[in-house]
Amino acid sequence: MTALTAALAADQAGGDLSAHGIGGQQDLPISLGLAVAGAVAALVVSFTVLAIAWRKPRYDAATNGRPAPELVARVVDHPAFGIALRVFGMVLFLYTAVVAVFGVDKVINPFFGIIYVWLWVGIVPMSLLFGPFWKAISPVRTINLLFARLAGSNPDEGLYAYSARVGYWPAAFGLLAFVWLELVYPYSTELSPVRLWFAVYVAAMLVGGALFGSTFYERADPFEVYSSLVGKASIWARRDGRLLVRSPLANLASIEPVAGLLGVAGVLFGSTGFDSFGESPPYVKFLQGTDVSGYLLNNITLVVFCLGAMGVFTLGCVLTGVGPDQQRRDLPNAFAHSIVPIVIGYVFAHYLSYFVEVGSRTLVLASDPFSNGSDYLGTGDMRDVTWLAYHPTLLASIKVGAVVLGHVVAAIVAHDRALRLLPARHQLTGQLPLLAAMVGFTSGGLFLLFSS
Repeated sequence: MTALTAALAADQAGGDLSAHGIGGQQDLPISLGLAVAGAVAALVVSFTVLAIAWRKPRYDAATNGRPAPELVARVVDHPAFGIALRVFGMVLFLYTAVVAVFGVDKVINPFFGIIYVWLWVGIVPMSLLFGPFWKAISPVRTINLLFARLAGSNPDEGLYAYSARVGYWPAAFGLLAFVWLELVYPYSTELSPVRLWFAVYVAAMLVGGALFGSTFYERADPFEVYSSLVGKASIWARRDGRLLVRSPLANLASIEPVAGLLGVAGVLFGSTGFDSFGESPPYVKFLQGTDVSGYLLNNITLVVFCLGAMGVFTLGCVLTGVGPDQQRRDLPNAFAHSIVPIVIGYVFAHYLSYFVEVGSRTLVLASDPFSNGSDYLGTGDMRDVTWLAYHPTLLASIKVGAVVLGHVVAAIVAHDRALRLLPARHQLTGQLPLLAAMVGFTSGGLFLLFSS
């Protein structure tokens, strides 16, 4: 349970707002052991089918995809559409800033729900539906654009060239800083520290954009990088400026192995695993029974989960043969794009009920931004959407399905990349260590998910 969920539940006199862990292993239509066995079997069978029927790479960003419907392309490419999205992003940003500065320092301030639910969790479904959603509405990009227009400069060009060696690493550390704030920091539901975090974020993004141009946002903005990677699992793409409709599998295969990609994927995957582990009864009992600072242990455990995810995946990638012009150290980053569907699967499995319930409650709170009884949006009387809470078996089944689907998709895109990268004699056997790593992720992830 995140601190926000716990605080909101406590605030609701009776605590009818449940944690995002609704739907435990007791609600599975089969035992947890059988669910894990079935998930692993699905992954292994998928790999076997791929090995037999998928002998040549199929995805090429230069050729895959067809033009989007003319009406859709005309609307999306119209300047007014982009302006409308920027205006929407700025309105939401200004509203958030106002409630952060003038709202009450209580968990009923909609600021917390906007940040932890609408932004952090909402990035995934919005990017899956619409592509790189955050890039389109990013308030820091809009502010940078306005400053550039006032100065008569090009917002896409900075004073310096962004280093390719730096890549996604700033975004990886930014994501780690955010999940630390949400999951580890003991005052994550107090206004001042969260407000300070985002003030630093906005300042860093504006300075970075001025120095390195739009490339900085594409590589260093943690929310834009997250959204853009998830957006690769949508059906939308662009080639030479033209809007395309493309298979999500082909879209995922178009993710370039930029430096730091594995770091981003490791933080996203590892932090979700840590969130489940942190809620598990054995770990909670351990924290309560030890004399060591729980805050220190949580910090260490979060880092261990992130580094562990990266380490296991790296090991699965480097234990293979390479060609004469290849180096093993390049393989983890080359295959890191296959972690993206796994992350998406775990986000849906872990945060679905949290997003629906706390997200709907945030809409209610947003209508009364200053907690004085106002109802500016007309949503003050809306009830929390708790339908999933009354269907725990369905929710448990969705969890398993999301995890399994995420791993199967990961196996497909990894297989296609292996056919393109690895020498012929290692294209199948070379994937076995990576398959073993994914089996470990699947079984371990399900146990963690249903132990919380």
